[in-house]
Amino acid sequence: MGVARCGSCGADNSDGAKYCGSCGSPLSATCSRCGGSNPQDARFCNKCGNPIAGLEGDVRPPDPSKPPVGIAFNLAPDRRSASDGERKLVTALFVDIVGSTILEQDLDPEEARAIIDPALQLMIQAVRRYDGYVVQSTGDGIFALFGAPVAHEDHPQRSLYTALRLHEDMRRYSDQLRGEGRPPIQVRAGVNTGEVVVRSIRTGETQTEYTPIGHTVNLASRLQSLASVGSTIISESTRKMVEGYFALRPLGPTRIKGLSETVDVFEVTGLGPLRTRLDRSAGRGLSRFVGRETEKQEFRRAAAEAKKGSGRIIAVEAEPGVGKSRLFFEFKAEVSSDWTVLEALSISHGRSSAYLPIVELLHTYFGTGREESPSLRREKVAARIAEIDPVLQGDLSYLCALLEIEEEKEKLAFMDPQLRRMRTLEALTRLLLSESRLRPLILIVEDLHWLDDQSQALLDRLASAIEGERVLLLVNYRPEYQLR
Repeated sequence: MGVARCGSCGADNSDGAKYCGSCGSPLSATCSRCGGSNPQDARFCNKCGNPIAGLEGDVRPPDPSKPPVGIAFNLAPDRRSASDGERKLVTALFVDIVGSTILEQDLDPEEARAIIDPALQLMIQAVRRYDGYVVQSTGDGIFALFGAPVAHEDHPQRSLYTALRLHEDMRRYSDQLRGEGRPPIQVRAGVNTGEVVVRSIRTGETQTEYTPIGHTVNLASRLQSLASVGSTIISESTRKMVEGYFALRPLGPTRIKGLSETVDVFEVTGLGPLRTRLDRSAGRGLSRFVGRETEKQEFRRAAAEAKKGSGRIIAVEAEPGVGKSRLFFEFKAEVSSDWTVLEALSISHGRSSAYLPIVELLHTYFGTGREESPSLRREKVAARIAEIDPVLQGDLSYLCALLEIEEEKEKLAFMDPQLRRMRTLEALTRLLLSESRLRPLILIVEDLHWLDDQSQALLDRLASAIEGERVLLLVNYRPEYQLR
């Protein structure tokens, strides 16, 4: 016979008793596994589900003819999908240091690594700058993925921004090596877009490798081996997704090792004229723009005031896809013949890059190209400044440093960072206001929700400086952005 112990006085009572014979307190059944207190007639512990001690003889197996009262599911993540693989559309980038084997043969191993390792770090930094994932560092190059594990709809563009960036970084690094009397680093890159199967493979307690498998990866690697020094080769599938955003040179059908058919390949020679999907749609022909008459009338009224020398700001807030950019596009087409129009477009991967939309604006304004020599870029900037206002000559170093002209960056390298930031903002403000005094200026800044801190600081400064100037500032953003 079982024994029921009183939870109040500790006295033992006979099985079946409902109240303690010593103190009169209601009795409970104690679980032998967890010690939990349960009603005297309980068959299972209400804390752990264990049969109550002393009642084993009363416990009957469940009747299979009756449905269960409840079903418990383990909702832990199904790890089979990670090991079995998942299909994703991605862009693969391979970068290789040309002649690294010869370099290592000609130099002491430590000296060779002292040259190669910083180059690899520059490659990795370029990938991370555009939210890519470095799958592997091969010792003399890297394999990177865009579009997975972090999904981005513009992953082909990000891969080519990365390629252009790392080529530019390598040119500067090679100039530095030559100055030190050491051999330069030369690289080449290959890019391909397509489906892969991706798997997460745990390589340690806290480490997981994300590995893509498929033809897409193999073709990107083959394209890299076809590229000439300092160039990036892409496939037809990548071209279809980036055409217009980048300048491309067709190389024609090419025989690829391991493939029975030739592949159309292209060399990336620089940035193209397009910056947004709206630009691309405009090239194919936009649908007729109807409505928004109230907004367009407000735009015209603000423009008339700004043209008279009373600067105005128009801010448009809306969810993506509503038509913020299209509204600006249509207004710009309507009035651009009477204005200087400058545009700065924030992009989703640009928050970590100081002044990124402003740098693109300056390249357009000065007519400079990233592929041009630093001396030619400097000449163009100096010539334009002289036309606008000779007083701006004192700002030349700050403007040229933004355009990655190394000589001018070195002049500012030892300046206090806060002072340099303030002088750079002042130089940009003076430049834009000086331009507006020659011809009224429309400055368009899109997608403020992705704006980096330095560009935001310039926008704040301009907003308080355009009163009394012939400037119309147009900005748009999504609801999550807080307008300052």
